[in-house]
Formats: sequence, structure tokens, C-alpha cells
Amino acid sequence: MRLRRGRSFSSPPRAPLRFWPDRPRRGRRSTGTARTLLLAATLLLVWPTLDPALIEPPAFLSAAPERVAGRFTLCREERTAKCVVDGDTFRLGRRRIRIVGIDAPEVAGQCQAERDLAARSTAKLRSLLNEGPFIMTARIDDMTDRYGRELRTLWRARADGSRQSIAADMRSAGLAARYIGRKASWC
Repeated sequence: MRLRRGRSFSSPPRAPLRFWPDRPRRGRRSTGTARTLLLAATLLLVWPTLDPALIEPPAFLSAAPERVAGRFTLCREERTAKCVVDGDTFRLGRRRIRIVGIDAPEVAGQCQAERDLAARSTAKLRSLLNEGPFIMTARIDDMTDRYGRELRTLWRARADGSRQSIAADMRSAGLAARYIGRKASWC
């Protein structure tokens, strides 16, 4: 008796195709370790191409922290060594610093709503900076943005041992948006 495809019941079944022999694996790394190494290598290769204002650098790619203390004023009111330009930029002497990870409304915004929000955002950043000493960290390659501002992560140690992120506080207050590589629309 024949089957439709030309095989009879008497022919032996074909053995499945095998690419690896049936023997225990010895000395091979686990798949999880290999994936982790591949991810780390990819991160190290891609990291320099990322917009440095997007994300905070991991600790092993950060430069030595810099402690900042003192009173900040508004740059428009008086020109002092420490003043706040807008909701994501401030000055330390001749240095212009931009906070990594946030985008604040512009003081000379496109509409009145943006200009009003920019004034509130600037006042909030000034208030946060004047709460006490804070720490600034940068990437080890000390990147600047296209306007020549130094890109820094700002945080402060709280009494309970946790870290207060200045950028996260600005976002949670609704006075800054997460920076995603382009300006947010505030109008």
C-alpha cells in the first residue's frame, strides 16, 4: 500500500535533522552573560553618538563630582558670579551650565503662555539651587551642547541619605519637560 507522496508503510521513518550532537554542554557561558556582554559593548560603542543632553551618564562614565554652594540671583536682575538664566541654564562665573535631561520654556518664548511659564520655571530653578550645596557631575569627555554650555547633572544628598535630582524636581513641578532631542512646544 502506498501513501500519496510515494512512501510505503514499510520504509523506515527518516531521522530528524540535528545540527548539534546530543551531549551535555560543558564550559559554555550562559546565554544571559553573553547577552549582558553584548549589551555593554553596544552601549560603549553607541554612547559617544548620543545627544549628551538627553540622559545622565552612568557612574563609570562620569567625571569627578564638583560641589557648588552659594546664593544664586537672576541674571537679568544683576550680573553676579552665580545667576540663573532660565529654567534649565545657569551661570557660574564665566561658565554657562545646562542641566542634563530637561527642557524648560524660553524666556523670550513664542507666546505669552510660554514666557509666563518660563518666568515661573526660572524662579523655581533659582529656589532649588538656593536650597543648599549641590553636586554637579559631567561625562568623562566633558561634552558641551551646540551653544557652548557645559552639560551637567545636578543632585543633592538629602538628610535621609537619598538623592534629590534637580532635573526630576523641575519635571515633577511641571516647569520643565524631559528633553528628547528637540524642544518641547509650550504654546
